[in-house]
Amino acid sequence: MTADQLRIIDANINRLGEGLRVLEEFARMTFNDSALTQKIKYVRHKVVIVDIALQKRLLQARDAAGDVGSEMNVRGEGKNRDITGIISANAKRAQESLRVLEELAKNPDIKLDSEKFRKARFDVYEIEKALMGKALRKEKVERITGLYAVIDTESLKGRQPVKIAEKMIKGGAKIIQLRCKERSRGEFLNIASELKKICAKNGVLFIVNDSFEVALTVSADGLHVGQEDIPVADARKMIPIDMILGCSVSNVKEAVRAKNEGADYLGVGAIYVTETKQSAKAVGVATIGKINKETGLPIVAIGGINKGNLRDVIKAGADSTAVISAIMGAENIEKATRELVQIFKGMKK
Repeated sequence: MTADQLRIIDANINRLGEGLRVLEEFARMTFNDSALTQKIKYVRHKVVIVDIALQKRLLQARDAAGDVGSEMNVRGEGKNRDITGIISANAKRAQESLRVLEELAKNPDIKLDSEKFRKARFDVYEIEKALMGKALRKEKVERITGLYAVIDTESLKGRQPVKIAEKMIKGGAKIIQLRCKERSRGEFLNIASELKKICAKNGVLFIVNDSFEVALTVSADGLHVGQEDIPVADARKMIPIDMILGCSVSNVKEAVRAKNEGADYLGVGAIYVTETKQSAKAVGVATIGKINKETGLPIVAIGGINKGNLRDVIKAGADSTAVISAIMGAENIEKATRELVQIFKGMKK
């Protein structure tokens, strides 16, 4: 093994460690994802740490001052980057370094495992995908706060969904979900398409309940699934990388599983007995705090929430509350929406 080859190995191990460290910090500090952080840390320790004998040879060959590449600048390299740009750049840095190490490790004169670097390269491809997905969804996830208004087609009573949405938006709703259990797929799709347009026009998040096909077709901002719907892990693979994914849970075990499988936020409930879903058992407000502590994901409280108990739900730690009956059952939808929004604003001051 020549000195120049040792220098190449040394430079790429250093570059690899730097790139992985940046990715690890985003997973840990920005996305609060312990599982992904641990995965990156495992890869980093596996490929960056070499035995002491080789380390001595690498240090002996190192010539940072004489490296002609240290003064080279590439156009655009120094420009400001957003979070996706930083993640992409450091993932590519790690992948390229792994490829170099994989090739040089084939030299029989040095005891490095080429297959180890190859496997790590594919691990980093998956890590990049996971981090980029989180980064692309971050802005939407941060908007899961306040009133989460649900348009349930079973509660329309002859009213037009678009008119309902307009009144909700005028009342201050920033998130609208469409729940359509009893209509045909074609009707579901038509309603979703109309609601997506009005939500996009007004800067409101539009989320589809249950149907990933409808969510995909209308380019919804998010998809929400229940415990008996498509599994979170499967939904995560099927929907676009920038589409947020919510999951209904009723206990800590379900919440942790949903987070690990890729959920961006959790619908927790039923908090109280609800007419909309009479089969759901009330879990109480204490469940909100328990799930919040274990997952750190935004929590949308679900079930039987109205003006009379909303403050208790917010105090318990809910970031948002899904409301159906308290709005859909009101004579004046705009007024009912505004009153709930004002309670949120007052509690969050």
